[in-house]
Amino acid sequence: MKHQPIDNMRFFFATAPLPCPYLPGRVERRVVTELVGRNAATLHDSLSHAGFRRSHRIVYAPACPGCNACIAVRVIVDEFQRSASQRRVWNGNLDIRAAESPATATEEQYALFAAYQNSRHAQGDMAKMDVLDYQALVEDTVVDTFVAEFRDADRRLVAACLADRLKDGLSAVYSYFDPALARHSLGTYMILWLIERARELGLAYVYLGYWIEDCKKMSYKAKFRPVEAVGPDGWFRMPEPAES
Repeated sequence: MKHQPIDNMRFFFATAPLPCPYLPGRVERRVVTELVGRNAATLHDSLSHAGFRRSHRIVYAPACPGCNACIAVRVIVDEFQRSASQRRVWNGNLDIRAAESPATATEEQYALFAAYQNSRHAQGDMAKMDVLDYQALVEDTVVDTFVAEFRDADRRLVAACLADRLKDGLSAVYSYFDPALARHSLGTYMILWLIERARELGLAYVYLGYWIEDCKKMSYKAKFRPVEAVGPDGWFRMPEPAES
């Protein structure tokens, strides 16, 4: 009998029910597995294609009782064209310069991260993260991960995006920006930058994580059209929203 290598054995677990952080009155559960072994990067690619997301060395997907509001989405890079509002955001940030670096945390990044959390998500769990927690968020990875830093004309760090490189795209893991620059729409700008970077690299998709129609924090993702969502039969193109 031919035995399969132990590295091919994967175990999936369900988390305990917790209050949903996005939709009041609902319960969140996840199915998770750990990225370990020689094939961790290949597993990450495969599960990303199935709608899983990565955090540290864990990949997860929602498995919430009685709810399927979280839908994994990705932008089709070759077909993407900026909307009028997205063109305004892009043109309004032409002085910003981006640089990619290995997944290494810095004190400068953490200061900006903490300011963002305290301003935007003061009641959330991430606002409690200290510098070591932030370092783990960035550096605890076994896949091809990088940090894109965005600096203004004075070389001041104004935004950053943690992202993974997949075989067919870039996957946005987490991004944050200077809350004092909210009018610059830097969150939107970073997604536009990821799309352009993927185009330069000849990659087909930018994975944006979960879209939730009834959650304002997540609903913006559907505006980067054309966008695909994953369902029981695989990826499908979502109906396009009204022009903004």
